[in-house]
Amino acid sequence: MTDRSDDTPGATASGAAPDADTSRTRRRRTAALVAAGLALVVVAVVAFSIGRLSTLGDPTPTDRSADAGFSRDMQVHHLQGVEMAMIIRGISDADDIQHLSYDIATTQAQQAGQMYGWLEEWGLSQFSAEPMAWMAAGGGHEHGATGASGAADGAGAVMPGMATEAQLDQLRSSTGVEAERLFLELMIAHHRGAVEMAEAAQTLADTTVVRRLADSIVQSQDAEIALMEGMLADRA
Repeated sequence: MTDRSDDTPGATASGAAPDADTSRTRRRRTAALVAAGLALVVVAVVAFSIGRLSTLGDPTPTDRSADAGFSRDMQVHHLQGVEMAMIIRGISDADDIQHLSYDIATTQAQQAGQMYGWLEEWGLSQFSAEPMAWMAAGGGHEHGATGASGAADGAGAVMPGMATEAQLDQLRSSTGVEAERLFLELMIAHHRGAVEMAEAAQTLADTTVVRRLADSIVQSQDAEIALMEGMLADRA
């Protein structure tokens, strides 16, 4: 990867090595990109308020409904997808990675804003006291309590396909093709987890808008999984 920072090669005034200086530059750029990606959610919420996403044609879901649970949990899932996409955009110059990460960040931020808007319209909390309880209550939809690597680790153990904090840290510190491979591996697992959750919502949700969004997630993320598997094979 070509270093796009403006730092002058050589030791810094404080005596820091060039690699450390470059690493700090990359972290600052990545943090800025992640912040920009999360800001997309705000744009999506505004779009909800003026768009055609009203749920008024459906009965208002209850607090413990699958519709509310899916909307809360998939927001969390999507926001991690946005975060990973923005991290890799700050690391990789590859055209296919740049295009994919942009699509993931914008699509998942928009959908997260859509679900935020539904919960606001329903008068329900944005946060779940029992993540994934809606899916377990439906029966027949077992989900693994592990992160993308299969190892339980904090928040990554709550929802299927979620990357752990250790995996996110590894992604942030990786470079070049190594970072691209890791991103693709994590995002394939992340997409598979989202598909699992969306397939449960297709069955368990009562509102038309939630079922339609679940359909869209299954179709689009299945297609992206196939695309990413090909991109990963190219980097074997």
